[in-house]
Amino acid sequence: MNIGIVSDTHDNAEATERATEIFREEGVEIVVHCGDFVAPLIVPSFDEFELHGVLGNNDGDAANLQAAFDSLGGESRLHGRFADLEFDGLSIAALHGESRAEVEAIAAGETYDFVCYGHHHERELSEDGRTTVLNPGAHFLAKSEADRTVAILDTRTESVRFRSVLE
Repeated sequence: MNIGIVSDTHDNAEATERATEIFREEGVEIVVHCGDFVAPLIVPSFDEFELHGVLGNNDGDAANLQAAFDSLGGESRLHGRFADLEFDGLSIAALHGESRAEVEAIAAGETYDFVCYGHHHERELSEDGRTTVLNPGAHFLAKSEADRTVAILDTRTESVRFRSVLE
C-alpha cells in the first residue's frame, strides 16, 4: 500500500491540489498530514483518501478542523497533537514536531518504524536505529524549492520517495 505524507500546507490550495494529484497518480489510499493545515478549508481537498492528521502550532481553529474531518467520514481522523498509527504492520508516529528534541527522543525509543513530522519546512529522511525519521517538506515558506515536496511511503518495501509539487 502507498501512504502519502504531507505537512505544512498552510492554506496553500494550489500546492494541496498538486499534492492530491500526486497521491492519486501514486495509488495512495491513506494520507498522513503532519499539521499546519491552518484553516479547515484545506481538509476537504483530501476527501478521496483516508486522512489522518495532527494539529500544528498554526492550527488554532481546532473545533472547525475537527468538524471538517468529521465531514470526511470513514476512517479519517484528526488525532490531536500526536497520532499512533499502524498500517500493513508498520507502526507510524505522526506529530508536528516543533521540538526537534521530541522528534529525536521518539525515534531513539525505537518504538516506531517511522516517525513523521513537519514544522521545520525542510524535508528529511534519516535513520535512527530501526526507526526512519521523515519530514515530507512544506508548501509555505519552504527552506528551498527542493523542500516543496510530499513523501510516498510504500508499506510493502518500507521505502520512501519524495515528489515535488512544483513539477
